[in-house]
Amino acid sequence: MSSDLTSKRNSVPNPSATLFDWFARTASVVALLCFIAVLTQTLLRSTPFGKSGWPTALLIITAALTTLCSMSRQLAGQNVLLAATIVAVAGGIAHAIGVITGIPFGPFAYSSGAGPMFFDTLAWPIPALWIIVLLNARGVARLILKPWRKIKNYGLFVIGVAAVLVVLFDLALEPFATRCNGYWVWLPTKFPWTWNGMPLINSLGWALVSILTFAFTTPSLINKQSRSRKLPPDFHPLIVWVLLLALFGTSSAVNQLWSSLALCIGTALASTLFALRGARW
Repeated sequence: MSSDLTSKRNSVPNPSATLFDWFARTASVVALLCFIAVLTQTLLRSTPFGKSGWPTALLIITAALTTLCSMSRQLAGQNVLLAATIVAVAGGIAHAIGVITGIPFGPFAYSSGAGPMFFDTLAWPIPALWIIVLLNARGVARLILKPWRKIKNYGLFVIGVAAVLVVLFDLALEPFATRCNGYWVWLPTKFPWTWNGMPLINSLGWALVSILTFAFTTPSLINKQSRSRKLPPDFHPLIVWVLLLALFGTSSAVNQLWSSLALCIGTALASTLFALRGARW
């Protein structure tokens, strides 16, 4: 009798879980539609959806939401929110300091195309952008390193690979954000080497801030359940990663930025191949 009651309780749908699934799926659909809208604008070099900024703004918001929802399927919600808060605050502070001092990314300034500003210093999408980049980079790194998840220094390797992916992603993002859309501009520096107008010290800044941020967020992102049972690989970070690189690559091709296009293609292919290989283990 008691077993029958237990099975009936387990068979009753959880309203909270049902609402969460509905929200996550809705956010994913909206994110995909926004991706298609931004991709269409990029290909047509026009604004068929009225004001040109809203599809990109909505894409950033929904991509961040779907990232957090995907992580919440395998981690406690409060842990995911804590990690997201740390990433958003750390990235936002780093960029605000960068605008004022030029450290650690090099001297740059936001244009009106970046949208509303926090305290006339930080463009509003930047904290959400850091959530998208860092948390999905970590997800891809975990897929790549899945065969070595039981080694002693696995966590350090995840941080290292994720930081490399973040730097590659930023190199792909820069031409899209600066030369194609004008969200921010790089100011003259004494450094002789640049990447599509970006001083290469920017890559060092992204790497350092990413490593420090990963060091603080990793304790809240450890899935203790994976030690007791094998969980299926989460391909959501890889999907977000490849789609955004495809968008940046398309923009580079339309604007004839061939070195940027090659970087986008190479990064997407390498990430996909290594992630799929690692996920099979």
